[in-house]
Amino acid sequence: MSNNTVDVALIGGGIMSATLGTLLKQVQPDWSIEIIESRGQVATESSNAWNNAGTGHAALCELNYMPEGADGSLSADKAIAINEQFQLSRQWWAALVREGVLGDPAGFINPTPHMTFVRGEQNIDYLRRRYELLKDQPLFADMEFSDDPQQIAEWAPLLIERRSKGESFAATRAVSGTDVDFGAITRRLIGNLVAQGAGLRLGQRATNLTRRADGDWDIDLSAGLGYGKTRISARFVFVGAGGGALDLLQASGIPEIKGYGGFPISGKFLRCDNPEVVELHRAKVYGKAAVGAPPMSVPHLDTRIVDGKASLLFGPYAGFSPNFLKHGSWWDLPGSIRTHNLSPMVKVGLSEFSLEKYLLGEVFASREKQFAALREYMPSARAEDWRMITAGQRVQVMKKDPQKGGVLQFGTEVITSADGSISGLLGASPGASTAVHAMLDIMEKCFPDEFAQRWKDEIVTRIPAYGVGLNGDAEAAAASLADTAEALGLTGAAVPA
Repeated sequence: MSNNTVDVALIGGGIMSATLGTLLKQVQPDWSIEIIESRGQVATESSNAWNNAGTGHAALCELNYMPEGADGSLSADKAIAINEQFQLSRQWWAALVREGVLGDPAGFINPTPHMTFVRGEQNIDYLRRRYELLKDQPLFADMEFSDDPQQIAEWAPLLIERRSKGESFAATRAVSGTDVDFGAITRRLIGNLVAQGAGLRLGQRATNLTRRADGDWDIDLSAGLGYGKTRISARFVFVGAGGGALDLLQASGIPEIKGYGGFPISGKFLRCDNPEVVELHRAKVYGKAAVGAPPMSVPHLDTRIVDGKASLLFGPYAGFSPNFLKHGSWWDLPGSIRTHNLSPMVKVGLSEFSLEKYLLGEVFASREKQFAALREYMPSARAEDWRMITAGQRVQVMKKDPQKGGVLQFGTEVITSADGSISGLLGASPGASTAVHAMLDIMEKCFPDEFAQRWKDEIVTRIPAYGVGLNGDAEAAAASLADTAEALGLTGAAVPA
């Protein structure tokens, strides 16, 4: 390793890099870390609170984590797994609050019940069966079900006000849900890393990755409009650049990235800041996705708390843009096509007709049609209270499939080289909410000896559930939820107006 080589280079100033850098600093404080962010500040893309990264996914209300099989069967396995992963994040944040690293927890996490709301007898039957499977699971023990309009009105009055009499609907609620501002967490974690000596390069874009003969990586950087080119070297590289990760992993030349492509989906939300409306809704309410819609496009009416102020968001309204980042380039999608991923991408394009039809309809939807979708969940909504905002880009994974030739995958996927010297994250939801789980997985894969011999014991001091889980032990689950609620200020806390 040369004198100007850092131990760890984190490409992208988002929640993934911030989490991995902090975890590594906790177990290996002598390692040097360099953070590279193309924008002028961190957390401007997927980690930003207004770019749809603030829900705190715990599978309490998201139906896509518990899909109904063709035979009508339901399995709670994925929902439980997602919740277990979120509990790792929750335990870690609680530990960091107690250590003074994350500051006042109200600045990044607030108690916000998670609800699911469905209409029609078929959907009600599904929701009731889902509830029956989950209610006895320790991590879902506070879940309630109701098809009583009066009860649902007490939970979330805006769902019921002015709704047609005789309409059938039902809801579930979990009061242990939270609203999380991952942008705030990112800024605090990176600020703490810099205070401990980590380097932060803002306004510098990584353009190429080259493996050196000694096994380290050269990272080419470009500032501004391409001027001021520099190069740094690193023993280990993590590419957490959101949609930009695919291009850099391709540039690295590692064989593990072959066959992977990306399909960008853009989105918008209706936002309400009228305090008279906002104060009537204290929940994140998820529904069912439209036929052909991607899971990330599940309609939801959310309380969102940013900088101490509550707002309401409804959406997302999906669209298409070839950009891989919100502040990216129209060349991102065509520029990502390689000989090794062309066939899978073509196969996906030929097989995803329902998704393509859905996106086309969304792109050309009128303002009236967009607002009508909100009124299905909030019949009393007034157009003057809502304005449209642009959310972040989501790049879904396309990859080879032995049977279909190519598939579009909704979720996150970690790509790691065989020697563990480089790793990157592709995909979207549940993303930020399970960042701790994903980054611990990377640490174990890339540094197996250090992890097994020294790191795991240090990690477990802050994250007791790591490696053992909580849902299999009702007493441990209840104790962890109560302990983290206390540390994170979630017990009896009020949502700000």
